[in-house]
Amino acid sequence: MPEHSRQALSDYAVAHTTKPDSIFDDIARDAQTTPSAGMMSGRTVGYFLNTLVAITGAQRVLEIGTFVGYSALMMATALPEDGELITLDVSEEFTSIARKHWARHPDGHKIKLILGPATETLDTLEPQFDVVFIDADKDNYPEYYEKSLNLLSPKGIIVVDNVFQGGRVLQQDVPDDQRSASTRAVQRLNEIVQNDERVNNVMITERDGLLLIRRRDAHLA
Repeated sequence: MPEHSRQALSDYAVAHTTKPDSIFDDIARDAQTTPSAGMMSGRTVGYFLNTLVAITGAQRVLEIGTFVGYSALMMATALPEDGELITLDVSEEFTSIARKHWARHPDGHKIKLILGPATETLDTLEPQFDVVFIDADKDNYPEYYEKSLNLLSPKGIIVVDNVFQGGRVLQQDVPDDQRSASTRAVQRLNEIVQNDERVNNVMITERDGLLLIRRRDAHLA
């Protein structure tokens, strides 16, 4: 499919996804002032996560990679009043944008931000989480996956973003020294999950690719 057609379909999907509260437009505008604006999840991925939280009846959500807080707030709005979302990041600068907007929203109180390396923070968290969203530095994706799986509730779902790496995951025959560390790590993660007998998984071709993972013995009851 030509590139312009993919973009047209992406725009069409956005146009046919529920329009969120205006605060999400404010977050998106603030994201555009950063050098990493493309890292924001956006409306379709945001509402996809929101829907997963809602249909699983999640009580606790874990997010690895906060950025400006768009996806965290999207998921928090689907949690019950006593629900909890823990989000991990290392950037004081980007998460200051998130905190500003969370403070303005009635569901913002459900969100707890922990600053520090996620590989270390994950070891301090108590299970169980019903939804885990991984969207942080790609080099650590395999480690994030394994630690998240250990924190997952029996009915839990892990969602991993950017599993296509702009199509670079298809570079299977390219020498290691000609592929970025991020691409190699995501390729490794995709293969680890595909061959992990503990889980069932499905890859979705939305935006830069989403990978959904659940334990084979998972149940939603």
